[in-house]
Amino acid sequence: MECEEDKAAALSAETPIQTSEPSPDTSLVNGEREETTTGPASPTANHCDGNADDRTPGVGPALPLGEGRADAETKVQERENRESPQELDQLDQHHEMKETDEQKLHKIANELLLTERAYVSRLDLLDQVFYCKLLEEANRGSFPAEMVNKIFSNISSINAFHSKFLLPELEKRMQEWETTPRIGDILQKLAPFLKMYGEYVKGFDHAMELVKNMTERIPQFKSVVEDIQKQRICGNLTLQHHMLEPVQRIPRYEMLLKDYLRKLPPDSPDWNDAKKSLEIISTAASHSNSAIRKMENLKKLLEIYEMLGEEEDIVNPSNELIKEGQILKLAARNTSAQERYLFLFNNMLLYCVPRFSLVGSKFTVRTRVGIDGMKIVETHNEEYPHTFQVSGKERTLELQASSEQDKEEWIKALQETIDAFHQRHETFRNAIAKDNDIHLEVSTAELGKRAPRWIRDNEVTMCMKCKEPFNALTRRRHHCRACGHVVCWKCSDYKAQLEYDGGKLSKVCKDCYQIISGFTDSEEKKRKGILEIESAEVSGNSVVCSFLQYMEKSKPWQKAWCVIPKQDPLVLYMYGAPQDVRAQATIPLLGYVVDDMPRSADLPHSFKLTQSKSVHSFAADSEELKQKWLKIILLAVTGETPDGPSKQPDALDEHPESKRQSEC
Repeated sequence: MECEEDKAAALSAETPIQTSEPSPDTSLVNGEREETTTGPASPTANHCDGNADDRTPGVGPALPLGEGRADAETKVQERENRESPQELDQLDQHHEMKETDEQKLHKIANELLLTERAYVSRLDLLDQVFYCKLLEEANRGSFPAEMVNKIFSNISSINAFHSKFLLPELEKRMQEWETTPRIGDILQKLAPFLKMYGEYVKGFDHAMELVKNMTERIPQFKSVVEDIQKQRICGNLTLQHHMLEPVQRIPRYEMLLKDYLRKLPPDSPDWNDAKKSLEIISTAASHSNSAIRKMENLKKLLEIYEMLGEEEDIVNPSNELIKEGQILKLAARNTSAQERYLFLFNNMLLYCVPRFSLVGSKFTVRTRVGIDGMKIVETHNEEYPHTFQVSGKERTLELQASSEQDKEEWIKALQETIDAFHQRHETFRNAIAKDNDIHLEVSTAELGKRAPRWIRDNEVTMCMKCKEPFNALTRRRHHCRACGHVVCWKCSDYKAQLEYDGGKLSKVCKDCYQIISGFTDSEEKKRKGILEIESAEVSGNSVVCSFLQYMEKSKPWQKAWCVIPKQDPLVLYMYGAPQDVRAQATIPLLGYVVDDMPRSADLPHSFKLTQSKSVHSFAADSEELKQKWLKIILLAVTGETPDGPSKQPDALDEHPESKRQSEC
């Protein structure tokens, strides 16, 4: 201790000498002043600057700058004499590459730490803010607490793992990076705990649907969520956006770890741990990637929903966008090509017309063609190349692609979608057939007398009667109280008395209603109204049918598909198109006066039906077509039944234009 005190005293005595004006022997090395002092002064300089190589030796007198530089140049010259210039370049490149890889490894590890800190803050927002606040509101009785637990799943466990284990380990390691430059051992030790994400990812789709439904239906839930979303910590992002972050985090680990392994030398002690970690994380990431794809698909559906003016019911997890793009449509009347836009989904094709508007919807849906029953035909048109035909139950479209490649891509996408649809629904139909066999006895002998087994909601994705897909917003699931089938609201819009329920009027499907009430198909049609008879149904069994121009009073002329059916030969049905499911109007012909002498203001080949103040004007495409209609109508107005053709209805084959559907 006495020696140390003596040294300290000596240092104190020499301090003024070091801080005084520099002597003429003072020189600069690496931008710092170096004193030409001896004894204790040299160790002091070495202690302040960690780089002893740039300093003079601490023993004996310091070398002047000129002598040190000459000595260094001599050593460099000797080394250059021993090594060739090529070898020197290779050594320098290797040294630079080694430093670059080390810097990149440190950068990846540091990025992992920084993103982990941000991620933990988001987990805390979900767990301690959204979850706790909604749970508090649920405990007040505003909505079931069970729903809140289903939405957030095991987010509390995930938050605890990252905030108490993974993040502290990473922070500690980055502080020790100079001595322990590795992260594989940490991830290899903690990666198995990432399996807890499986529960969160598995229930993610259902959680998103719950958030949407509760926001729309429960004002208290919506109020709490919106109040939190307004806070600065949310960053103007929605609850759904923050809920997606745990799903995205696992693929992020996988990406960083792959990059880390690419920069890591194979002989590194961290190689085996990092590789084992990647194998475990990749397994968990595959489940997250599937959920991300579903979420991205749902986002795309929402975008299309807005582009269509929020009028088309397409936002459904079961809907999947296959392809979209511009196309030209060939009109049947004037053979001109019209610009159109197609959205192909896994269960339908939306045929749209572009709207040139800066705000609002970008497209108007003209036709929704179902995949069920759709056929694709490649056509050849000399005037219009790259054409093909889409034929569906609702409509047939002749389309023109921009190129042969575009045409082949559309045909391939459409055909693959049709094949996948039939393969998927074949299994569904088989299941329904088996289920119908099970319920056959109930349908005939005990229907309404014994309570049925209800089909679970999650066992079906579409109405078991009309096959329309269910939607959480507008197409809810209903159960027939007679057969137990899951049906949509349209197919459950019937009530019948059920014996097993004390004769109460209960909601049943159409099939059960007809069996229990005894109504036949024709009686059901009368009950629903005469206008709801489908055009295709009456056109296929008619006395006469064709397109006619129609005008009522002073309204403008418009084209209508007119039919006089065999089953109702005294009534004229008018439809907008041959495939319409509902008539626009009907005219009971009995008692009308027929005027077949057109005036100058009328269209050629026209005739009128007059009764009291009602005047209906019609015009045919030719005189021959007009006379065929008059022949039938002149009998009907007197109450006589015309004798229609014995085999085929008079669809007027000599006028192909009359067979074409009205074009949009």
